[in-house]
Amino acid sequence: MNTLAYAGPGPGPWIFFVPLVWAAVILTVVTVLRRAGRRGRSGPWRPPMERPPADDRSPIAVLGRRFASGEIDEEEYWRRISVLEEHFGRVNLAPPGKGGAA
Repeated sequence: MNTLAYAGPGPGPWIFFVPLVWAAVILTVVTVLRRAGRRGRSGPWRPPMERPPADDRSPIAVLGRRFASGEIDEEEYWRRISVLEEHFGRVNLAPPGKGGAA
């Protein structure tokens, strides 16, 4: 007498299901990691990026320091800042100490 249960002729079509599930899991992980990398290097494993400090050697910063120290007057400051705006795009046009936002 045979006491083992008969399981059928083999694994059947379900043998293809397990590799498809693993392929979907791997594809999902790769996609999530790639999208996290495109967001500016922030993700659950990295701290959020902070805004980089302003470059103290930029022409606008140098001009602001010269105006603040009295090397140039207000008229000269405005004339030079307008030239910088043409070359570098929109800049904060408030002179240092005159209520301009940083």
